[in-house]
Amino acid sequence: MAELTAYKQDFIKFLIHSEVLSFGEFITKSGRKTPYFINIGNISNGEGIYRLGEFYAHAIHEKLGTDFDNLYGPAYKGIPLVVVTSACLHNLYDYNASYTFNRKEAKSHGEKGLFIGHQPQDGDRVIIVEDVITAGTSIYESVPLLKKSAEIDLKAVVVSVDRQEKGNSENSALSEICSIFGVKTFGIVTVTEIIEYLYENEIDGKIYINNKSIQRINEYREQYGAAN
Repeated sequence: MAELTAYKQDFIKFLIHSEVLSFGEFITKSGRKTPYFINIGNISNGEGIYRLGEFYAHAIHEKLGTDFDNLYGPAYKGIPLVVVTSACLHNLYDYNASYTFNRKEAKSHGEKGLFIGHQPQDGDRVIIVEDVITAGTSIYESVPLLKKSAEIDLKAVVVSVDRQEKGNSENSALSEICSIFGVKTFGIVTVTEIIEYLYENEIDGKIYINNKSIQRINEYREQYGAAN
C-alpha cells in the first residue's frame, strides 16, 4: 500500500480518539454482523465536529478544487456536516460555498418549502455530503428532490468512510451511485486504507487490528466486500 497522506492518517486517528470507529461485533442496519462499526453520531462537541469539518473540507478541496457552489446535507445527519464543512472551506481555503439541507416534511407557514439555507437554483454545482453510506437510500431520495427544485449540476457525493461493501449488486453503494447519477463519489478514507494503516500499527500504545482480528475482518470482507 502506498503511504497514506498525513491528513488521512490523522483522520483515522481522529476516528479512534472520537470513538467513531470501533472494533468488536456489531449488527448493521442491513442486518450484517460486522467486526467494525463507524458511527459519526458519536461526535458531540465543538472541537470534534469542527475537526470533522476540516477533514471533509480537505477531501473536497483535494478532489474538486472549487468546482462546486453548494453543499447539500440530507436530514438528519447531513445537516451538521454541511454547516461545519462550509465553515471550514471558508476558513481553510477562503472558499465561500453555500449550504442547503432538507426538512422531512414541507412547512406551509414561515419559511415554506422543503429546504433550509440556500434555495437550489438552476446551474448550482452541488455536492451531497453524507456520513457513511450502506445502501445509499438517502442519496436516492435526495437527488430527485434537488432536481425537481432546480436544474442543478450534481458534482459529487462525499462520505466520511467508504465501507466498500456490496450495495444492491456486486458493486459498492458508492460505485452504484456513481454509475446511476454520473457523479464522482469518494470517502475521506476507505475501509481498506483504515485496515492497512491500523494492522499491527500501534496508536497511543494500543494495536487495534492484530493477527486474530484481521482474520475476522477478512472473512467479513470476503462475504460482503464489493467488486468495485
